[in-house]
Amino acid sequence: MLGLAWLLSLGTASGLVATLGGCVRAPGTARDQFIYISEEKEIAMGISAYHEVLRKAPISDDPELNELVNRVGKRIAAVANKPEYQWEFAIIRDDRMINAFALPGGKVAVFTGILKLTKNEDGLATVIGHEVAHALQRHGAERYSRSILETIGQVGALAAGAAVGRPDAAMAAMSAYGVGVSLPFGRRQESEADYIGLKLMAQAGYDPREAVPFWERMSGCPRQMIDKVCFRSQHNIPEFLSTHPSDVARINQIESWLPEVMKYYRAAQGGEPPAPAPYHPLIGPPDLQSS
Repeated sequence: MLGLAWLLSLGTASGLVATLGGCVRAPGTARDQFIYISEEKEIAMGISAYHEVLRKAPISDDPELNELVNRVGKRIAAVANKPEYQWEFAIIRDDRMINAFALPGGKVAVFTGILKLTKNEDGLATVIGHEVAHALQRHGAERYSRSILETIGQVGALAAGAAVGRPDAAMAAMSAYGVGVSLPFGRRQESEADYIGLKLMAQAGYDPREAVPFWERMSGCPRQMIDKVCFRSQHNIPEFLSTHPSDVARINQIESWLPEVMKYYRAAQGGEPPAPAPYHPLIGPPDLQSS
């Protein structure tokens, strides 16, 4: 019986591999992605997860903070070109949590802890643009699919995890999109979110040059001293930074993209529209069909 069960499991798993096989293209960079769940299912999971978060989290009712986050969020949502998303923005009161997240369906939350470091609207746009980029690029669905592929022999777990509308599906979506950070984004995904987020904030009329001082503040020390005299221990790294390359690498990377994204910023200020973006070896070529 054990041998028969193993063969049936192997046969089912092989069928699933065939069903799940294939790649999609990331919309902002044309990078190949393996994603097995439909976007409709992903959105349903994201909405369920968002409701679960709001049910448990202390939501800020500060009118000024809510007006600020919604103003910045809606400007970025307007250029994100995702009309099927019903964008919502919430602030969670937790000064110790230096983080933010965006779930499928346009559900975004910012913790008050990170607002201490944004300082201005451009800094906040850096955060929201980065998180919205994760959702637009379907990074959560990508890593969720990878985790399923790694455990594809466990067919029962696959079926349970893919079910929409159940608590485990909501938990899976929270985990996949960093709400609890048990499945961290990969470095390539983080770099992609940096690039797409920078472009989004520029298109929305926020100065992308302000991303550099924001990440310097996130590093906790002056640029010229990062990783030298001044450095963070691994235990003190905010969740928002936990899987990205070093602070210096991130800032250098962002600065290398500034000449390109400044064209979008100037266009948003009434200048000439930019030419198609160049190839980026780190994250893949741009999708010329995207905005």
